[in-house]
Amino acid sequence: MNRGTGLSARTKLAISYAGFLFITGTLLLALVWVYLLRYVPDIDKGLLGIAPNRYLLVRIFFPRALLALAFLLVFGLVGGWVLAGRMLAPLNRIGDAARLAARGSLSHRVRLEGPRDEFRELADVFDTMLEQLESHVAEQRRFAANASHELRTPLAITQTLLDVARTDPGRDPVELIDRLRTVNKRAIDLTEALLLLSRGDRRNFTRERVDLSLVAEEAAETLLPFAERRGITLDVTGGTARTTGNAALLLRVVTNLVQNAIVHNLPTGGTVTVHTESRDDVSVLRVKNTGDPLPPELVPTLTEPFQRGTDRTRAEGHAGVGLGLAIVNSIVRAHDGTLTLTPRPSGGLLATIRLPGSAAERALDVGAQLAGVQDGRQR
Repeated sequence: MNRGTGLSARTKLAISYAGFLFITGTLLLALVWVYLLRYVPDIDKGLLGIAPNRYLLVRIFFPRALLALAFLLVFGLVGGWVLAGRMLAPLNRIGDAARLAARGSLSHRVRLEGPRDEFRELADVFDTMLEQLESHVAEQRRFAANASHELRTPLAITQTLLDVARTDPGRDPVELIDRLRTVNKRAIDLTEALLLLSRGDRRNFTRERVDLSLVAEEAAETLLPFAERRGITLDVTGGTARTTGNAALLLRVVTNLVQNAIVHNLPTGGTVTVHTESRDDVSVLRVKNTGDPLPPELVPTLTEPFQRGTDRTRAEGHAGVGLGLAIVNSIVRAHDGTLTLTPRPSGGLLATIRLPGSAAERALDVGAQLAGVQDGRQR
């Protein structure tokens, strides 16, 4: 936006300081006139030839007073200019950092020294914003690079298979079609995961009342055959845990967690437990599984996109696209919740989701229970 040039803030402050001093001096002269000079006799000759009169005092005092006012005006301009420069110096540093950020340099920080005043607080907030922005931009760049690589892989495999089919016409077409179908399915799964991850980040979804216990049962029912084929025992425990959010997205959250717990488990005899509960206006969902012990340094990276956790045990044929926990984390954050991953001492992982509870729903539950008790008494 193009705007006309005007006086700088430093010039305006300097003029304000000078004007304040000039007005103060003028008021002092007015007070001298009102409370002193107006009571002095106004005659051409001195009082009895000894005491001065108003005529003489005015001729002697006012020229010097005007000089004093001129000095105050100049002193106010110069002093105001210096003081305004010192006061606005932190803003200049913040402005320089903002201009560097606008040119793409997000690593610069203001780091303002001195006592904690308004300027220091503004500089600290600006540094925090730059730090978060730099982290977000770096994450987006890393995500774009990884997504490009992941999308390139199935396309390259498809091209290779087609080249082989062209150079070897006698090759079995059924085998080629099956392999192309597998590669194409992986590309579709990856694209859908990327779209879902983007949808979770935007937060433009319809919210409704959701019971996490019902969502957990639905996800477990869907994945039960998958768990049974791998000899994994899948259990759902706990009680009602109501929250407000998008039912489809929350179902994807629980499905991803349970599927991740099944895939990264013991070869045989493993367990996966899904537990839901409400406590202190918070709805909690926990998914824990058995498995090999996890290195503590590996756990914080599991929610990053395309981090597959190469040190983890996984079921054969389920390499995944590396977006499962990243999608979970994105959707949970969009629902104003938190995802906590904790390695279990005996092996495996404990994933805990905390979402804001629905106080209105709990009030309805209490009312329904009271109504049921009253109906029972009447019967």
